[in-house]
Amino acid sequence: MFFLKYCIIFYKGIRSTSSASTSFYSLEVTIVKKIVFGLTALLLMGVILSCGKNKDTASSSKPTVRLITDATGVDDKSFNAAAWRGILEFYGDTWEKQKGRGTLYDVITCQTQDMYVPNLKQAADKGYDLIITTGFTFADAVGEVADLYPDQHFMIVDVNWVNKPNLAEYVYSEEQGSFLVGAVAALQAQADGIQNPKFGFIGGIPGAVITKFEMGYIQGIRSVLPDAEVVDYYANDWGAPDKAKAQAKNWYDSGVATIFSAAGGTGNGTIAQAKEYRSQGKKVWAIGVDSDQYADGLYADEKSAVLTSMIKKVETSAVLSLRSVAEGTFKGGVFKLDLAGDGVGYSTTNKELSADVVKKVDAMKNDIVSGKIKVFGTYKEALAANLVPAGLGAKDD
Repeated sequence: MFFLKYCIIFYKGIRSTSSASTSFYSLEVTIVKKIVFGLTALLLMGVILSCGKNKDTASSSKPTVRLITDATGVDDKSFNAAAWRGILEFYGDTWEKQKGRGTLYDVITCQTQDMYVPNLKQAADKGYDLIITTGFTFADAVGEVADLYPDQHFMIVDVNWVNKPNLAEYVYSEEQGSFLVGAVAALQAQADGIQNPKFGFIGGIPGAVITKFEMGYIQGIRSVLPDAEVVDYYANDWGAPDKAKAQAKNWYDSGVATIFSAAGGTGNGTIAQAKEYRSQGKKVWAIGVDSDQYADGLYADEKSAVLTSMIKKVETSAVLSLRSVAEGTFKGGVFKLDLAGDGVGYSTTNKELSADVVKKVDAMKNDIVSGKIKVFGTYKEALAANLVPAGLGAKDD
C-alpha cells in the first residue's frame, strides 16, 4: 500500500509541473500505470515464493512415512504395534490421539504376501520420505522395490542380508532378551513350588530370527534348571491364535508350567488360554513378546496371566530411521540393537513376579552385557555347546 501511494504522489507531481499536451499526459499515465502494475506483480510473486519457501522449510523437519505390515496389522499387540508406536512417538502423538495420521504418516496392511510389492510401489510412487516394513517375510519384496526406486528410503526389521544402499536393516539380539525371560520362567517356577516344571515355546514361521528367541529362552531356563524339559511348536502362521490356544491347552494339561510365544498375533492364543486357566486357579503362565503384554493377560483386578514379556524395542529402529531422514543423514546398512544398547529387555510389571527373581535376573543381565554369560543365537551353536535339546523345530535359515 505504501508503494502504491508513493507512485500516485509521483504521478501527480509530474502532471502538475509538466506543460506538455494532453497526449503527453496520457503517455505519462500509461507509463506510470505499467510501472505500478509490473512492480506490484513482482512484489506479489516475492510474497508467494517466500511463503512457498517457508512451507518447504517447515515440512522438511517432519518427514512423511508409511508403515506396511502383514495381515495382523498394528493391532497385533506385538511386533507391528511396536513399530507403529515408534512412529507415533517420533511425531509426538499417542495411540489415542493420532493427529498426524493421513498427513505425516499412515499404515497399510497387506492381507496376503502377493500384495507386498504392489503396496511398496504405491508408497514409493506417492513420495513418502521413508517406507517401513516389518519382518523378514518382506525381505524379497523390499529388495526388489528398492532397486526400482534408488532414491527412496526404506527400512526393514529382522533382516540383514538384502544389502541395498537405500535400505536400513535393523536386527536385534533377541536371544539375549529371551535368555532373561527364560530365567524368569525357571526361577518363578521354583518360587511357585512346582516340582520338575516343563516349559513350552510357540513360534510363528520358522526362521533365523525366531530361532534366536527360542535358543535364548531355553538357555535361560537351563541356566537355572539344567535338566528342564522344553517342548516347541511352530504354527507356520503369524495370525492364527486358535492354533496357539489349542497347543497351549494341550501343554498346560500335560504339566507345562510356562509358555513363551514368539509368533506375532498367533501368540495371543497362548495368552488367552493362560488367562482362562489362571482364572480357574491353575498355576500356569504365558510370556509376552516384543511389547509388554501384561495388560493383554489381565483376567481379574491387577491379576495377569502374562508373567513377563521379552521386550524387543522395534519402536527404537523406527525412531532412529525417521530421525536420520529428518536430519539428512539416512544411509543403508545393517544396524544391531542389543542388551547393552537397550534394544532388548524384559518387563517387570506383574506384581506376582518375585522381587528375588527380578534381582537374580538383573544380575544375569549385567553378566550378559559384560560378556561373562555368552548367549548363542543359532541352533547350531547352542546345540554344539550342549545348551539346548536336539529335535527342535527351530531353523537357522
